[in-house]
Amino acid sequence: MLEQHARGAEQSPPETEPGGAAADDEKPGEDFDKAIEQESERANGHASEQANEEANDHALDEAAHFLSASPALDSLCDAFGLSPFERDVLLLCAGVELDSGFAQLCAEAQRNPQRTYPTFSLALAALPDAHWSALTPAAPLRRWRFIEVTTGETLTAGALRIDERVLHYLTGISYLDARLQGLVERLPPAPGELPGSHRELAERIANLAARFGKTTALPVINLSGDDRDGMRAVATQSAASLTMQLHSVRASDIPTSVAERDALSRLWEREAVLLNSALLIDYDEPEHARAVLAFIDNVGGMVFVASREPLRQSKRQVVRFEVNKPGSAEQRELWLSALDQIAPQLNGHLETLTAQFSFGAEGIRAASTQMLQGLLTEDDEQTAGREAAQESLDMRLWDACRMQARSSLDDLAQRIETVAGWDDLVLPEAQLQTLRAVAAQVRARSRVYEDWGFAAKGGRGLGISALFAGASGTGKTMAAEVIARELRLDLYRIDLSQVVNKYIGETEKNLRRVFDAAEEGGAVLLFDEADALFGKRSEVKDSHDRYANIEISYLLQRMEAYRGLAILTTNLKSVLDPAFMRRLRFIVHFPFPDHAQRAAIWQRIFPDKTPTENLDVGKLARLNVAGGNIRNIALNAAFLAAHDNESVRMSHLLRAARSEYAKLEKTLTDSEVAGWV
Repeated sequence: MLEQHARGAEQSPPETEPGGAAADDEKPGEDFDKAIEQESERANGHASEQANEEANDHALDEAAHFLSASPALDSLCDAFGLSPFERDVLLLCAGVELDSGFAQLCAEAQRNPQRTYPTFSLALAALPDAHWSALTPAAPLRRWRFIEVTTGETLTAGALRIDERVLHYLTGISYLDARLQGLVERLPPAPGELPGSHRELAERIANLAARFGKTTALPVINLSGDDRDGMRAVATQSAASLTMQLHSVRASDIPTSVAERDALSRLWEREAVLLNSALLIDYDEPEHARAVLAFIDNVGGMVFVASREPLRQSKRQVVRFEVNKPGSAEQRELWLSALDQIAPQLNGHLETLTAQFSFGAEGIRAASTQMLQGLLTEDDEQTAGREAAQESLDMRLWDACRMQARSSLDDLAQRIETVAGWDDLVLPEAQLQTLRAVAAQVRARSRVYEDWGFAAKGGRGLGISALFAGASGTGKTMAAEVIARELRLDLYRIDLSQVVNKYIGETEKNLRRVFDAAEEGGAVLLFDEADALFGKRSEVKDSHDRYANIEISYLLQRMEAYRGLAILTTNLKSVLDPAFMRRLRFIVHFPFPDHAQRAAIWQRIFPDKTPTENLDVGKLARLNVAGGNIRNIALNAAFLAAHDNESVRMSHLLRAARSEYAKLEKTLTDSEVAGWV
């Protein structure tokens, strides 16, 4: 039967080879089966009780001789400090599982036909160098759960059973323990070459671990910074340099229950030896700090903790390393490597990319692959017409970067399609000039801060932030659309009324997720409904005001440091505290449109394809509503005309205007619609 297990191991290669298994040409299962059969026959054929006991003892010796040749067994005993007696107990339990005839030998050795299983009593009587301490819960056999003892009887009479994971390991089959599957994930090797700084860091960590060796408790390796993918790659490369695997667990999956957490730490520590693996804890949320610290205090082996902020001190020694996104020079090298033959055709565009997008190595490879695949899927005629056009390649790569950055932000904010242009904005000239200045600063950010050295001067205001203030429908969102389209960037809307949370710390957490996700692509962030968070709260009257100020300060701090453009919108500028407003780079007031501006909006509100008839823009401009309401009226009128199978007329606009005013709870006066129909 054991021979079948050995064949199974050959047919299904193990995930790892922790210690190795018996050599293929030894056929240990066949030898063991023969030994069991011979000893069973001898035991049944002897009349004397003494000869019977000798036969049983010899059978146990043969079982021990069989499995003791396994390198996996030697590795297990060395790693967990099993004594010769504990080793033999493990072999005794394995023998019952691997050969059915061995159960009968156990019954005969214990002179009880019902006891077809090993017990501590049998082990103490039949095995050499027996010692009672091996039975204690703190001893390796039970501490590491190599064996289980059934309850309901005395300790020495309870049935012993080898853990299934350990049994398979001894026979040369290695896999992740079923109790950890779904909780712990094996990480693949780092894809591609690491940036030079990350490669050097991985070597330092591997050298540090090698100096400690496996006999000494390793310190926890804390990787912190803004490159989450880079942390995984550094940890994976470090483990690979030590010929180890790397598995990961989310901090949120670490139990808060002490008993469950201790069970997990013990199970993983055993698994780390069997698989020769390190563990990476993916940690970021503060509410998981206590569970993470308690877990790493109790678990042994090589442990990495990846976190945005450095891990606070634990009982176990912690060595901290920063893993941030590659700098501009390293990013350029990564782009050159990933784009290969296409790179020379981009000329200076790579500098523009590295200034706008902050990708790690994995993001750069993904964006490059997407762009190159797009070129390959085009037909030859299209490609021939475009491959020489540098601008086309530039825009393709730029759009591939935008697509790559979307994956992390789409789940956290609403992406708005940017279709409006400068001609669609109807605003006073002063406001238009300010909006153009906002776009110009975003475009020149890298040159001023990096090339001209302003970033080295320090200060908190390296980001570009703006406040758009005005009544609903006056064009604040459209202005953000226009700027985003001008910069060829995505626009994401974040409703601050939904982000603000009554629970302490939750608002900051929600904002952190948005900014962390947006950092890669430098998207334009539009924080709507700023009134929900901002206000005249600088005078602290109670705990709510104090925490509100903390939330506001956090938002402004992230806006000031953000690589892209962050915009706040409000309908009520008067409620905002001047102290907060001083920290914003631009403030743009969106006035309610006058008659001339409303006429200009009506003049361009209908698309060229829309059939219209006898529309009087001057009369329409008498409606005292903002641009957003004008759009609603025009759209509803178009639907009314389509239903009547007619062109859009003043009569359709009158019906639509009445509906819009009713929604606004306003009275549509006769003077506003005089002469319409």
